[in-house]
Amino acid sequence: MRRLDFAAMMRAGICGLGLRPAEFWALTPAELRLMLGPAGPEPMRRDRLIELCRRYPDEERS
Repeated sequence: MRRLDFAAMMRAGICGLGLRPAEFWALTPAELRLMLGPAGPEPMRRDRLIELCRRYPDEERS
């Protein structure tokens, strides 16, 4: 089971959305997620970065 990152959730709700603390604590995690909108793409993994580096190597400059 994944633990909830309450510090990040509080920053997103209180700083990002401008909720008052009482409003934040009245929400469920699912409601907060809904208010924050769709999640962005997942971070690139190392294997994908290696694949891209092989496909598109840096060109040497003289």
